[in-house]
Amino acid sequence: MWSDTLIDAMTANEDSKTRTASGPLDGVRVLDMATMLAGPYAATLLGDLGADVIKIESHYGDDSRHLGPERQGERSAFLSINRNKRSLVLDLRLEEAQEVFHRLLAGIDVLITNVREPALSRLGMSYEQVREHREDIIWIGVTAFGPDGPYAGRPGIDFLAQGYAGLIALTGHPGDPPVRMTVPMVDTLTSALVANGALAALRARDSSGCGQRVDVCLLDALIHAQCSTLGAYNIIGEVVPRTGNRSQYFSPSGIWTCRDGKSIVITCPSDKFFKNLCAALDVEWDREERFATIQDRLDNEDALDAGLARRCAEFSRDELLDKLIAADVLSAPINEVPEVATDPQVRHNGMLVSTEHAKLGSIEVTGPPIHFSATPASVRLSPPVHGEHSREVLRELGYSDAETETMIAGKVVAAALGGG
Repeated sequence: MWSDTLIDAMTANEDSKTRTASGPLDGVRVLDMATMLAGPYAATLLGDLGADVIKIESHYGDDSRHLGPERQGERSAFLSINRNKRSLVLDLRLEEAQEVFHRLLAGIDVLITNVREPALSRLGMSYEQVREHREDIIWIGVTAFGPDGPYAGRPGIDFLAQGYAGLIALTGHPGDPPVRMTVPMVDTLTSALVANGALAALRARDSSGCGQRVDVCLLDALIHAQCSTLGAYNIIGEVVPRTGNRSQYFSPSGIWTCRDGKSIVITCPSDKFFKNLCAALDVEWDREERFATIQDRLDNEDALDAGLARRCAEFSRDELLDKLIAADVLSAPINEVPEVATDPQVRHNGMLVSTEHAKLGSIEVTGPPIHFSATPASVRLSPPVHGEHSREVLRELGYSDAETETMIAGKVVAAALGGG
């Protein structure tokens, strides 16, 4: 049996490793050559895990730098998805910039881009062109519909993918027009798949020594998420209807308004949770024949929902939520964004992190969603000002200060005022 002293020493050593770890991807270098959300956010996720991410931007900058609410010239769309990166502004249309790009490629492990042809090849960014400078590179192309096929080359964003993949048709109340999903779930899902593809390709390269091309598109990401609805159609020919806030498979399941005007989610996918709900509300619906089984409750859903609406209206939201949670009922508040930002579990999980922005000072950004015990992910760098690290990156590539200033003067590169 191990002694208490040995266990304490091992624990202390593990704690020390945890404090000093730089993330599981420490040593991996990523080039973010994408714009907007899906591609850049994938690079962010890799940066969260410890990768050194360099974001190459044109003099205009990532399109997201020009979208969303603005504060001192910095836009929320860019700030919200570009933590843990360094920004290098490089005009790849110029021969001198291509020389910088090629020197940079020699030390890059993963390149992410969503630039479409013919601009992709014109800027020297295609897989074949990049391989000439880093043979084992992992090149990831993010497109709307795929790199080939009948829709190849078309522009596309999250909203369009929702239309093609049937998500919009499924969203909304029965009999009402369909509605889009406001949160960019397709983009964020795609970013996770891009990051996952990068990790798998890195693992394969560890074994084979070979890099490869990886392609991920918004359409495929959402078809992947539509597995259950497409499965219902492919297996039994069922077209899933719009159900609003109700469930197609069980009842009660929906949103109810409380005495204070705030709303709450309650859902009961099994007899167990329905009995717990009845106990919490001090009602005997579970003893009534019309609500005896899941199918009975679906058949009498209007009556059940009406009774639940009356009962919920007798409590404030927080009072009711406490009762339901104590009774082990599946329930949640309908939080507004300010409530999400102060939610104790969100804060406990470290999902909002303070970081020091070069221009704005202290700001909060979302944090890494994966938690490691020995190699923790972290927010090490605030979203960069446009060209903030141009001088720093060029210095690492071996350019002298004089050469760098000459390139800045010639608009080959651009650097933020006073930037590294």
